[in-house]
Amino acid sequence: MTTSSLGQHSSEPATETPDNDSSKLGTHHAQVDPGDIAVGVVIGRASEYFDFFVYGIASVLVFPFVFFPFEERLEATLYSFVVFSFAFVARPFGTVISMYVQRRFGREAKMTAALFLLGTSTAGIAFLPGYANIGFTAIVLLSIFRVAQGIALGGSWDGLPSLLALNAPEGRRGWYAMLGQLGAPVGFILASALFAFLYSSLTQEDFLNWGWRYTFYVAFAINVVALFARLRLVATDEYSRLLEARELLPVSVVELIRTQGLNLGIGAFAAIASYALFHIVTVFPLSWITLFSDQSVTEFLVVQIIGGFLAAAGTVASGWIADRFGRRTTLGSLAALIAVFSGFAPTLLDGGNLGQDVFILVGFVVLGLSYGQAAGAVTGNFDPKYRYVGAALTADLAWLFGAAFAPLVALGLSANFGLAYVSVYLLSGAACTLAALSLNRALYAKE
Repeated sequence: MTTSSLGQHSSEPATETPDNDSSKLGTHHAQVDPGDIAVGVVIGRASEYFDFFVYGIASVLVFPFVFFPFEERLEATLYSFVVFSFAFVARPFGTVISMYVQRRFGREAKMTAALFLLGTSTAGIAFLPGYANIGFTAIVLLSIFRVAQGIALGGSWDGLPSLLALNAPEGRRGWYAMLGQLGAPVGFILASALFAFLYSSLTQEDFLNWGWRYTFYVAFAINVVALFARLRLVATDEYSRLLEARELLPVSVVELIRTQGLNLGIGAFAAIASYALFHIVTVFPLSWITLFSDQSVTEFLVVQIIGGFLAAAGTVASGWIADRFGRRTTLGSLAALIAVFSGFAPTLLDGGNLGQDVFILVGFVVLGLSYGQAAGAVTGNFDPKYRYVGAALTADLAWLFGAAFAPLVALGLSANFGLAYVSVYLLSGAACTLAALSLNRALYAKE
């Protein structure tokens, strides 16, 4: 899943402002339009998020029946969410491995390997027999493929979001930073629409036997095309020179942690509120309504699709807001808003179809505004030579700490102890973000 870049209001720390000395970029800088980079960023992120949500939705509607039929529905869904989290655990390792591959064999070799692994694992899930056919082996293979997806996504980091931010026009960095994040609602809308169509068009038997597999075929095709498009972009001499000029090159992860460990932690925790909300309004509520509500799955997916459009609008709006007030100020304000929203979560989720729909629609608006500026808001703290790897690992850790276990924890605690635990989860994320931003301000306010 992805990092974005940096950008800020003039009142924020100078470390976040990229060096715009064109002499460092050589003659090729003038030939590179930020819009060209933006195309690569949007294509790459939208394809990743489509794959991301195809698996997430399948974790609720498919995998409990196909891979965990021996358990009650709640327990089967919880087991499914355990496997869901494996990709987020594996992703930082994928980044570490891929940086070594890039240093040794080059950027093209790294992305080709990531393409092959992602395609193989996604196609493997599409063709994987269920528990009824091969027993526990099916669960083992699903877990392996899920880990492989995480490693592949870690390896697919191309540096384009950071490059986009460093080449964005002055005063427009918040706007350009949100472009990569815009891939999230786009991917969610497409994945949800495909599932809604198949779920409503097929019988339950046909959907569970073969219909769901079609979504993974589509994810495989989209990712292959998107990764090839990105590979063709970053492999050109023009972009290679620009990446090198901006020092967007792999460094030793051990060296990064030793010299920039504090910045890595601040960057990861600064985004946690948004990443925690991410799954609380997408994957978790779908599991909740299938288990504890009489609302139609198809109707609920349609509501979520509408929410996806609202999130897209919020993401776009976040770019304008961040350029006016500063990215970190925007991120902190939205973390506080997430904390306020968390107080209404139990009442809305327990308020019947209307309350659940309001929770989704309002939640998606808040998510779009917050997530639009969540990635890379403090990446400028890194020394330039560490920014490439630091941006990748910052996002990996934010996903791991904020989102990886959100559906599992929220559903498990809410089903057994009450919906108040959804509030607790979101509040903890908001507190982490505000604490990280406060620490960042204290450390870098005078620089």
